[in-house]
Amino acid sequence: MWRPLARRALLYRRTGTRRLSPAVLHNQVPSHESVTLPLPSVESASGFCIFSKNYHVYQNPRFFSSNPAENYEDPPPEPPISEANETAGGFDFGAMNVFDGNAKSDIENEDSIFDDAVDSLEVNQGLSENFDGSVDVDGNLDSVVVEGESGGEEVRENDLEKVESLLSLLQSSGTVDGSIEPNLEGMGLVLDEDFVLKVLETPLIPGENLIGFFRWILKKPEFSVSARVLDALVSAICLENRKREAYAVWDLVKEIGEKERGVVSTESLNELIAVFSRLGKGKAAFDVFNKFEEFGCPYNADTYYNTIEVLCKRSFYNWACSVCEKMLNADKLPNAERVGKIISYLCKGGMTKDAHLVYLYAKDKKIHPSRASVNFLISSLARIERADKGTGKEIDKELDKETVSLALGMLSDYSEEDRKYAIKPFSSVIKKLCWIEDVDRAKKLLLEMIDAGPPPGNDIFNCVINGLSKAGDLKEALNILKVMESRGLKPDVYTYSVIISGYARVGEMEEACKIFDEAKKKHSKLTPVTYHTLIRGFCKLEQFDKAVNLLGEMKQNGVFPSHDEYNKLIKSLCFKGLDWETAEKLQEDMKENGLILNGRTRALINAVKELKEGEH
Repeated sequence: MWRPLARRALLYRRTGTRRLSPAVLHNQVPSHESVTLPLPSVESASGFCIFSKNYHVYQNPRFFSSNPAENYEDPPPEPPISEANETAGGFDFGAMNVFDGNAKSDIENEDSIFDDAVDSLEVNQGLSENFDGSVDVDGNLDSVVVEGESGGEEVRENDLEKVESLLSLLQSSGTVDGSIEPNLEGMGLVLDEDFVLKVLETPLIPGENLIGFFRWILKKPEFSVSARVLDALVSAICLENRKREAYAVWDLVKEIGEKERGVVSTESLNELIAVFSRLGKGKAAFDVFNKFEEFGCPYNADTYYNTIEVLCKRSFYNWACSVCEKMLNADKLPNAERVGKIISYLCKGGMTKDAHLVYLYAKDKKIHPSRASVNFLISSLARIERADKGTGKEIDKELDKETVSLALGMLSDYSEEDRKYAIKPFSSVIKKLCWIEDVDRAKKLLLEMIDAGPPPGNDIFNCVINGLSKAGDLKEALNILKVMESRGLKPDVYTYSVIISGYARVGEMEEACKIFDEAKKKHSKLTPVTYHTLIRGFCKLEQFDKAVNLLGEMKQNGVFPSHDEYNKLIKSLCFKGLDWETAEKLQEDMKENGLILNGRTRALINAVKELKEGEH
């Protein structure tokens, strides 16, 4: 019963009526009792006020008595009001009827003026003539229509019950026929931007219902979608992290972006890339990235980073590199932490040169990635690539030289403090230099480490000594060995073995034996590799007696030769010395040690034996 009164009171406030002056003198109220009372507002369920606080009211004991049975005498008669006073400002008070006949009858017989009969109140045409414009009361409870002198725009608001019904529908899991549009059509909703935003920001609404509601309002000619509303929809959907809804809202964004330019924003597209990243959908994220220019949206640092991240996580490294190139050309690098992550992502995918390019751009912009990411980049550039026998992939030595040079240049960027903890990057570069046989630069870097840090350990010294030994520079290898000992480091068996191997390779067995004797003094037990190196050197010089004696020395020192060791020595005796007798002794020795000689080598011994016996 309160809604009609609420609507009329709202109309009165919104149409900007001029205050009626002078005060209206009702013929039942004496002029000396005329008062202007700020009546308390009686609010309806929709939150509207029935009366204006400044509305002029004239007391009448018949209307405001708490006891309707009480009788009051009529006031003394008033002097007649002249026609000039009765009409003010073109307003005919004589023509104004506040209540129709039925209402008067009901008021006189009922307890209060606010009874059900008040629903039949009507606004007289005489009252409306004093307004600036005309007021049209819409029959629907959810809205009103106000027209000014110039035929102005409609002012409509949704009824609270309609809004509650809408939210209840949207928050439900679904409808019977699977679509909410038929239910929405019958609600008579007033669609404006603020109302739609409030609906989109309401919690606990499933994403599919929000998308269905949004598609429905797009069909309404009175509603024009804006970037603000679309951003709210995308944000609400992306919070759910659901694949189906994410793809559905992306399809909707594409439809809108292809029809209207300027509605789709960078923020919405970034949120879509982020949600596809969380869902692990790299191709979808890359599709969003490629639509920026078509929709007229500028890229920003978040756009590039989120796209690179999801592409690298899904191993689309070539696409990620293309995005990196655009990022560098646009000069849109993210913060230092994210730059470090981009470098690490690319290194994991083997895109070390691209990662190094990102590093150089960041360095130029005074952006300093984390120390861990820089270390990882250097180690990746200096990674030793070995040939894959299964695929037949060959090593590109020129590429190795290029990448290790990039890594070597990065070492000089370390601060004095960071350099102390960069032992792994330095060791990686030295190993790679030795691998590509660039021993001179490896030795130079080793000496720099000795002077400025980080302090090299046995591993780095051994790597350089091995490289010098393979290169035949044994004199310099011994010098590095002495430097190693001068720094308090103890050469291990491997250190001596690589020097022995270097001497054996060039046939200087006497020098090799000297190093061997020194190694036995420093280490109580040598490895089979050390003995094998010497045996191979003696066999190369066809000094088989020394080789056999060394094999016996191995067993005395607790180092037992393997099947391969016996096999190679026996073959050397048969092929080069034709000494089948010593070969048979070694075969018997193998049986005692629980080793069985293979059939080919046994056949070789028998063949040499028959050959020698045939000569006699």
